[in-house]
Amino acid sequence: MKKNLIDQTALITGASSGIGLQLTRRMLSEGWQIIALVRSEFPADDTLIQENLGKKQLRIYKADLTDFGSLRSALNQIKAKETKIDLLFNNAGGSFAELGFSRQKREMHFELQTVAPYIILMELKDLLLKGNLKTVVNTSTTAFRFTKKFDPDTLEHPVSFKKLIGPYAATKLALSLWTHEIAPLIGADGIKIRSADPGGNNTIRSGKKSGLPFYLIPIMKLFFSHPSQGASRLYEAAMGASRDMSGVFLVKNQVRELPFAEESRKVLEKVRAIYEQEFAVIANT
Repeated sequence: MKKNLIDQTALITGASSGIGLQLTRRMLSEGWQIIALVRSEFPADDTLIQENLGKKQLRIYKADLTDFGSLRSALNQIKAKETKIDLLFNNAGGSFAELGFSRQKREMHFELQTVAPYIILMELKDLLLKGNLKTVVNTSTTAFRFTKKFDPDTLEHPVSFKKLIGPYAATKLALSLWTHEIAPLIGADGIKIRSADPGGNNTIRSGKKSGLPFYLIPIMKLFFSHPSQGASRLYEAAMGASRDMSGVFLVKNQVRELPFAEESRKVLEKVRAIYEQEFAVIANT
């Protein structure tokens, strides 16, 4: 398999820890070229990672995805140095412990999990078009199954905060909704896009304030899977039985209906407006 995939390139956000790290390790071991768009460092004691850094099979670009200046700089570097992207994994995300806001004064979950993936897709679209697979996988969640109300107008500035089932779940749902809505639009160019749930994975990191409800932390430690399982689900979402589908939300590689699908156009219009009015306009001046 390594020989067959050596000319394929994947960009993975959030590649230096958790599910993203395991996905990076798996794909490197299969011979993929990996572009890592990350904020934090890779483990210094990971032999596979360090060897591939030395061979430049793994190439790192640093950015805070919630800071448009930082993100713009990294994306410009990628566009200048890379020749193509076959697979784009918009994987970066996380559940924050409290309500916080980005440099652009929007809620952090929304900026990181809904807006940034759209910007990355739009900015790197030309590199995707030069690739063979032309596939995007956005990491979502089934946590939004507990969402009772969904209002796109409150995503930027929520009126309340709950760990996991509040802004985290709502913004992951928004991600899946715009993924569904944009599919036929970018499909005209041959790009396929899907969102996928990586399942319950033990991604707790020591020294980091948890965005999980207190009762879920011991459950996650005892019963949730190693992040390699989540990585496998994302890989299957890209390369498995659903590889010819676009706009779908996958759970264990099975298509599932999205709640509040009637709001998908509004969500797409919102993220598109942010991109065009705040990000792209500066990039093009």
